[in-house]
Amino acid sequence: MNNNTVPSIDDVVVFFDTTLRDGEQSPGATLTSAEKLEIARQLKRLGVDIIEAGFPAASPDDLAAVQRIAQEVGTEDGPAICGLARAVERDIRVCWEGVKDAVKPRIHTFLGTSDIHLQYQTGFSRPQALETVRSMVALARSLCADVEFSPMDAGRTDPQFLIEVCAAAVASGATTLNIPDTVGYVTPQEWGDLISMLIAETPGAGKGSGVIWSVHCHNDLGLATANTLAGVYAGARQVEVTINGIGERAGNTSLEEVAMALQTRPQFYNLRTHINSREIVKTSRMVSNYTGMHVQANKAIVGANAFAHEAGIHQDGMLKNASTYEIMTPESVGWTQSRLVLGKHSGRHALKVRLQELGYELDKDQLNAVFERFKVLADAKKNVTDADLEALMTDELHRPVEYFKLEEIQVTCGTMGMPTATAKMTNPDGETVIHAAVGTGPVDACYRAVDAIVQSPNTLIEYSVHSVTAGIDALGEVTVRIADPNTGRSFGGYGADDDIIVASVKAYLAALNRMVAGLGLGTQVKPEGEAATVAIGD
Repeated sequence: MNNNTVPSIDDVVVFFDTTLRDGEQSPGATLTSAEKLEIARQLKRLGVDIIEAGFPAASPDDLAAVQRIAQEVGTEDGPAICGLARAVERDIRVCWEGVKDAVKPRIHTFLGTSDIHLQYQTGFSRPQALETVRSMVALARSLCADVEFSPMDAGRTDPQFLIEVCAAAVASGATTLNIPDTVGYVTPQEWGDLISMLIAETPGAGKGSGVIWSVHCHNDLGLATANTLAGVYAGARQVEVTINGIGERAGNTSLEEVAMALQTRPQFYNLRTHINSREIVKTSRMVSNYTGMHVQANKAIVGANAFAHEAGIHQDGMLKNASTYEIMTPESVGWTQSRLVLGKHSGRHALKVRLQELGYELDKDQLNAVFERFKVLADAKKNVTDADLEALMTDELHRPVEYFKLEEIQVTCGTMGMPTATAKMTNPDGETVIHAAVGTGPVDACYRAVDAIVQSPNTLIEYSVHSVTAGIDALGEVTVRIADPNTGRSFGGYGADDDIIVASVKAYLAALNRMVAGLGLGTQVKPEGEAATVAIGD
């Protein structure tokens, strides 16, 4: 048994990030093992305390991804690595296989406890549910010293029965009790009252017991962050969150919102966290680009408009004193002020130093590749801003395996004639293929030409384009999502270029490469990221 556990400190809120588990359950957010590992590394830099790396029993690929994260990220100076398991013996044993190599492993098991879940999902009576909790938590504790238990759909569970369930879990060895509002049903006041009652009345789990109380809230009524903060105010000291608030249905509590609420209002909460807030925007962009889920412009903290001011009275106040309309600085969460310091005469060393200042550590080969792209961009633009560099790095480093690689794209369009695109690509066999197609517009023509080469039927369900900076020479960013017509699974892609047509093709091809990998298509494809075939909770 590994005796390392997460310490309980009364004035610290522990951040349990479930982006790689609950977040990946978002429709279309399937991640490959390599992408999960990169996100886990970034979550470590962000300072999260626990990473729920996946649901090991869901598939062999999910197990392998959790194991690799446990081995490479779950180090002495890293976060605890957690896996999710139903209250089923096989799930718990497979979960342990997934996390056991971490220095600080955790098993998280759950069982539905509301009457509606007992009746329609498990078929258990209340006594049967209690016995299952006792036996499965005890099994998990026999394997791992750090065990978390969640009574799923706690927000609709009879409070007195909820106390019985929590007491049974603690008596059987649970070290963390996570109370989930699984369907986003509760309101902040009643949620705070429930958490206070549970802490006060659950035998063996009160203040000073060493048991950590946690909250996991969904956003179906738009109250996830408010409910989570109400739980913290009531005494919960662990929050279960995701980057950008992604997750089932309307999503989960947003990590960045809770972290900055606690940091911005210390006089109210009198609590601290281990979150390095300057890594928030970088983490948000990584998750957005890997999942293909665009962050809405008015999203708190990480949205493009979060620190934008247009109204005259706001602009006047900002010019006089930024605190008139900003309760935090853009830099505090990782936004950078655009600085026109790099151009076509800048050298490799200057680029390396600036990228290091932005948080990117590159090896020699990576720097050379980025420098070549930087020089092309600098030739097209007079000045390259930090925002341009962020977009360039996202496009360069967060690209999926290129089973099909774009070599050249040429487009003819306008008021005269039909929009026509010619694509030159390399296929998985290393062969060069050229195809031309006609479309309703330049992007449609490009996508038709690419489709003719890749030959993976799909439906384009989302296409989003915006400029990184102002000006006619701005770098353009494109995100797309496509769906496989046979399975319904969707895949995201991202592309950046000073030519928006090229960026559109890059994004589309990135999504296609993810689909090729995920569905096991192509002659050199290794299937990754198979969808879970079992129901998972919280």
